[in-house]
Amino acid sequence: MFQGASALNLDAKGRMSIPARHRDALALQCEGSITLTKHPHGCLLFFPRPVWETHREQIAAWPMSARSWQRIFLGNASDVEMDSTGRILIAPELRAAAGLSRDVMLLGMGSHFEIWDAAKLAESEAAAIATGMPDVLSNFSF
Repeated sequence: MFQGASALNLDAKGRMSIPARHRDALALQCEGSITLTKHPHGCLLFFPRPVWETHREQIAAWPMSARSWQRIFLGNASDVEMDSTGRILIAPELRAAAGLSRDVMLLGMGSHFEIWDAAKLAESEAAAIATGMPDVLSNFSF
């Protein structure tokens, strides 16, 4: 179960270091084999490969009426390997699609991560707060 936010930097080649607290879990769960793909909200999805393979099968089985969504998720999927120092290389096409610059945020979302441009995530969160909680969360409390 991945959770928490990490402020990270992309290097000049588009590599991102995975935080140490997640490296061991990723090494055990998927031996550093990761899949990245686009998300329509403007971020990237980062899956341990076995988790992605389950999603990939589900997405591939979608009906023809969802072909455009298959293109977004499957057509943009990129398999990457974590290197010996715990870095992954994010392809230029995916960096451009998510508007990733130097400052990025890695968010643990349970079974996977989201990778956001730091400024874009701040804007998205501010917009969500301004909109208020959706009705589906009306009974939620801490």
